[in-house]
Amino acid sequence: MALITSETADQLEINNPIKFAFQKVGGRTRAALLLGRSYMAMSKMEKRGVLPRTEYTGETNYAETLAEHCEGAFTAEWLKERAKPDQTLTKG
Repeated sequence: MALITSETADQLEINNPIKFAFQKVGGRTRAALLLGRSYMAMSKMEKRGVLPRTEYTGETNYAETLAEHCEGAFTAEWLKERAKPDQTLTKG
């Protein structure tokens, strides 16, 4: 299995990096166990396709945990870059 690096990641057609990561660690149930979260929380994260804000404020380390258990399919850096939440703010 090839390691995804920042150089090769741009060439990949991965629409949902969270779904990809969950598949590589063995599915949502396995991801929930690894991250200490519920299956429903994993389902919501996958539906959004992004890591939670807490991943970028240092409160959680989900990307690192998933990368450690993916058998080299991707790196934590790749996942954090590809699964970044939208940073634009809308005023209502």
